[in-house]
Amino acid sequence: MSRRIAFFDFDGTITNRDTFLEFIKFYKSEWRFYLGFLLYSPYLLAFKLKLIPNYTAKQKILIHFFKGEKITDIQSACNQFATTILPALIRPKALVEIERLKRADFRIVIVSASAENWIYKWAEQYELELLGTRLEVRNGIITGKIDGRNCYGEEKVCRIKKNINLEEFSEIYAYGDSSGDKEMLAIAHQHFFQPFR
Repeated sequence: MSRRIAFFDFDGTITNRDTFLEFIKFYKSEWRFYLGFLLYSPYLLAFKLKLIPNYTAKQKILIHFFKGEKITDIQSACNQFATTILPALIRPKALVEIERLKRADFRIVIVSASAENWIYKWAEQYELELLGTRLEVRNGIITGKIDGRNCYGEEKVCRIKKNINLEEFSEIYAYGDSSGDKEMLAIAHQHFFQPFR
């Protein structure tokens, strides 16, 4: 029997906006969110102009908002975010496609640059696998750094190949919405760019 697998980007593909930003608003409040991004706007501008990598800009934001926080507090907030905020951000067409693929016996994996922490509960609810960016934790405290590499661009493919033997699958689908997904889309037999908009 042939085996099938589908890889989905999360932010902008399954959701209608960036959940990293939405989680910060949820956890820290909107005024702290806007103040923080005002302070770090030079890094964000440099990233948009491709002067610095995504990783560098993201790390600055993570350190500002999360360094020194207890992982238990963060995870509790992430679980609450996943059940109360995330459902309203999900694109209905994406959910329809996920359910269609499940009925067709596809193994479905979310591959996201966002931290696994605030996606996990939602993914678990729909019985989806998850490969995402991991937050570094030492002695129960978030350092603000990324554990390993940011799951973006080429790293998405590296994480997929590290965890999954693609040769076992006769059909590979991939869904994405941005330049950070192009490498993942390239490994698929069928790929879909911004399919749910």
